Amino acid sequence: MRWPASLQARLGLSLGLVLTVLWLAAATITAVIVRDEMDEVFDSALRETAERILPLAVTDIVGREDQGVTQRLAPIRAHDEFFTYVVRDAEARILLQSHAADPATFPPYDGPGFRQTTTHRLYSDAALQGTIRITVAEPLDHRASVAREIQFGLGLPLLIVIPVALLAIVFAVRLSLDPLRRFRETLGARNAQDLSAVPTDELPLEIRPLAETLNSLLSRLREAFEAERSFAANAAHELRTPLAGAIAQAQRLRSETADAAAAARARDIEETLKRLTRRTERLMQLARAEGGRLQSDHPSDLRIAVRIVIEDMARGTDTPDIALRLPAAPVLSPLDPDALGILCRNLVENALRHGSPGRPVAVTLTAGGELIVANDGPVVPPDRLARLTERFQRGDPLAQGSGLGLFIAAAIARRTGAVLTLASPRSGAADGFEARVRLPLEHLAT
Repeated sequence: MRWPASLQARLGLSLGLVLTVLWLAAATITAVIVRDEMDEVFDSALRETAERILPLAVTDIVGREDQGVTQRLAPIRAHDEFFTYVVRDAEARILLQSHAADPATFPPYDGPGFRQTTTHRLYSDAALQGTIRITVAEPLDHRASVAREIQFGLGLPLLIVIPVALLAIVFAVRLSLDPLRRFRETLGARNAQDLSAVPTDELPLEIRPLAETLNSLLSRLREAFEAERSFAANAAHELRTPLAGAIAQAQRLRSETADAAAAARARDIEETLKRLTRRTERLMQLARAEGGRLQSDHPSDLRIAVRIVIEDMARGTDTPDIALRLPAAPVLSPLDPDALGILCRNLVENALRHGSPGRPVAVTLTAGGELIVANDGPVVPPDRLARLTERFQRGDPLAQGSGLGLFIAAAIARRTGAVLTLASPRSGAADGFEARVRLPLEHLAT
């Protein structure tokens, strides 16, 4: 027999089997004891019957005028006669018998006491110096029938008690395992952003050490993740100043040199340093997306954060062509404005980098809190589209970029309860790319 994988099923099955075996053993032992006691009671009844009938039979036989005549007692009313008897003299002549007695079932008299044949249990006794003898017989079938009724009475509750007991065991086990089930559900809700300890107060004493060990592991993991995020954020922050200085030196070198080759080399160094600067900014954004607080205590208007991001991007030397559409009424959300800014900037920069040159990028915020960023460009294959929110994935492997923009946007969406959907081609067109983010609104916040 193969045990089930479920602890609840194992406990219920094992307790049910133990209860069934114990009940059967108790019923068997009780039946044996009752059978022995029943035999003693029936033997006592046989003897009492013989001792009561024998004096009456002697009085009746001695007072007869015709000696040696068999007299059969007629029944007063119809009934089942379990005890039958015969009264015989020393010559084995039957002087008196019960109405249902069959002389063939009574063996010859061989002295007082109990006897047993294949069909009957008998008791014999004698009076008047052994001249008048009585034998009382009881069918063994009667005793067997009574024993079967007792066994049936003991076994019948099994058909009712065992199923009810099994249901009670399953209910009790399920109730006892409820704290463990709640612990499992609470633990299953944890992710890389929530590694806090799981409460163990309700757990049984046998399970609590395991839960405390698991909480200790979660604590160590949280510390490791926080150290990793802190290192990435601090390293990126510390690199910003020297990178800015290096870019300024490269720009100065390019402006002061008259050598065209040196100026071109200085320009290449400047572009490389700018790419490195953008990479450090991505690292800081990633640390914020994975470890920072993304919800604010008070709702803010999403239109303001989106407008600030687009206006800031339009101040660059290469002014991008961005078509911004905002609703007339405020769109309130508990999302932190800085987090929304990071999400919006990454989506727009991704659209500008991978969209068709010279074609505008459409940025739309709907009244229902949906941010839509769409651009022209080639269709992204479905298999590559499904991997774009992974680390270091790009729609075009040959395009520039770190491959972290959509990953950061997806991390912010996941942690704030927003829903990020990518589509290619974009809605209502045969080509292009579209990113839709359904942001949490004020009335949906908890």
